Amino acid sequence: MPAAPRLDRRSVLGLGALMAAGSLGHARAASVAEPLTLERVADGVFVYRAPYELIAPANDGAIANMTLIVGGEAAAVIDTGNSRLAGERFLAAVKASTDRPVRYVINTHMHPDHTLGNAAFAGEGVRFVGHHKLPRALSQRAETYLAQAQRLLGPEAEGTRIVVPDLVVEQRLELDLGGRVLQLEAHPTAHTDNDLTVLDSATGTWVMGDLLFVGHVPTLDGSLLGWLKLIEALTARPAARAVPGHGPASVQWPQATEAERAYLEALRADVQRSIEEGRPMGDAPALAATAQRGEWALFDEFNPRNAIAAYHELEWQ
Repeated sequence: MPAAPRLDRRSVLGLGALMAAGSLGHARAASVAEPLTLERVADGVFVYRAPYELIAPANDGAIANMTLIVGGEAAAVIDTGNSRLAGERFLAAVKASTDRPVRYVINTHMHPDHTLGNAAFAGEGVRFVGHHKLPRALSQRAETYLAQAQRLLGPEAEGTRIVVPDLVVEQRLELDLGGRVLQLEAHPTAHTDNDLTVLDSATGTWVMGDLLFVGHVPTLDGSLLGWLKLIEALTARPAARAVPGHGPASVQWPQATEAERAYLEALRADVQRSIEEGRPMGDAPALAATAQRGEWALFDEFNPRNAIAAYHELEWQ
């Protein structure tokens, strides 16, 4: 495989001709920016609860939870949606919620529904923060992500571009918003190979990104075994509440992990059984975790991919 293009961590890059789109998208991006609705889940912590939907013009790509945390001097936002327009709508909600300047834009991992709204926040004094593996992960998929946004959103994708972190987390990093410290932690491969969590020490709110799915079927893009191992480690640690990457604005911790763990365990058991029975990989989607179908939104859209990814991993164990 040829080497992936290198992205300068200090630059904001538009790839694929910056998603050339029509005048309708320009008009919407320039003038509408209807604020997303934020829910207050703790003192100074506000969350946009995304619908269980695939990216489409009707949702502007705002299909993952996004979080605002406000300190005494500045604010931080965590994840930004699947398009610049989604990011602009989140920014409008931020401005309606606080007069503190946004100092940090934190991405919990590279998936486009969490990163492609970054461009809406780019400006002087704003730092973009992510796992130390995030720049490489974004560079490898940048063209695919941007092309997908253009294909699925059309004109509403105008201005969507890749913004890479200029501040990376090797293991742990603390960010002070003024009397409010955020504790960032880079994790080993699980949902992806660049998962990051954010703990607000003031309220005990743990923003989990897609390490935690509630209601929306988990999606596997890293290591099934690694994810199960990480869940075991994380659930041993206390938090007042958790913010999932997809699901309610906040949930009880660690109780909210139970359904996700059950799904991942079922996926592992069923795929392992298929391998032991000598079934080919192509059979895995029809056999893996099918008893869980009624428990999750978007099951049929994502479970087949999870089954293939799990088969790839487990056949070499």
